[in-house]
Amino acid sequence: MKPFEKNEADLEDGKLDKDRVKTPRSNKVVKLQNQALLSGLAYCISSCSMILVNKFVLSSYDFNAGISLMLYQNFISVIIVSTLSLLRVISTEPLTWRLVKVWLPVNVIFVGMLITSMFSLKYINVAMVTVLKNVTNVITAVGEMYLFQKHHDSRVWAALFLMIISAISGGVTDLSFHAIGYAWQLANCFLTASYSLTLRRVMDTAKHVTKSGKLNEFSMVLLNNSLSLPLGILLIFVFNEVDYLFTTPLLRLPSFWLVITLSGILGLAISFTSMWFLHQTGATTYSLVGSLNKIPLSVAGIVLFKVPTSLENSASIFFGLLAGVFFARAKMRERS
Repeated sequence: MKPFEKNEADLEDGKLDKDRVKTPRSNKVVKLQNQALLSGLAYCISSCSMILVNKFVLSSYDFNAGISLMLYQNFISVIIVSTLSLLRVISTEPLTWRLVKVWLPVNVIFVGMLITSMFSLKYINVAMVTVLKNVTNVITAVGEMYLFQKHHDSRVWAALFLMIISAISGGVTDLSFHAIGYAWQLANCFLTASYSLTLRRVMDTAKHVTKSGKLNEFSMVLLNNSLSLPLGILLIFVFNEVDYLFTTPLLRLPSFWLVITLSGILGLAISFTSMWFLHQTGATTYSLVGSLNKIPLSVAGIVLFKVPTSLENSASIFFGLLAGVFFARAKMRERS
């Protein structure tokens, strides 16, 4: 009688045994969707906030020591990652001399990439920076073709062509055009593309000199930021930022220290949230969301910093952002 009684109770509840099996499975699907949404939101907020906070420090506070800002941000990252590693929350590879020698060339490019980004952001508005960064994709695509013999289809090249057109038209119609800022941004595009292309080869070599034979994202964050500290200190003297740091009243403001510390935490948050989002979704969704994320960032940059703009410049910016989305979709189709 017991089996019958069990079935009867199930029918009274309106559920069969197979429905009971499905419930945990459906809950798991909902949980995964929530994780993907949460990670995507965290990635978008951290990446947008990082650029806006940097722009606020460099322009609104009028802080004229971009290298020092980069150095402090990287120092914050080293402290946090090292602490998490000591507490065994994350695992990182020990920094050996062999690993440092392998990684040093790519780290020099990494530091140059961060510094030129700081310098360009001081002179150019956020919306134009996001559009001009599309030029990096063009340089990377050409580099992949010559270095790795990787060929792209016509849709990818069409998207890259649209990016170039939007960057040129955006620069021509930019009411706050600054030649020095554009020069730094162009240098940043070349260095970012170089970092992306060099990283592929260096990572393969670096794995052979680590104790575990692997190199995870946390180890790369620690490696890049640790090696950037002595190089950053040297560049502070080369660019003569020391005199400015001794005389500026900003370093006596607690609010300023709070903002630049926040910028350092946000820089690290981008690494963590991008890994989390990539793990929850995939490369295609990650790249598409990254392109779509530039749209609210550009709008926020124009509104928050009261950037003078024209209809022509706004159209160029919007055209460039759409070209970025088109490029992400073209790359998705190319992978499939």
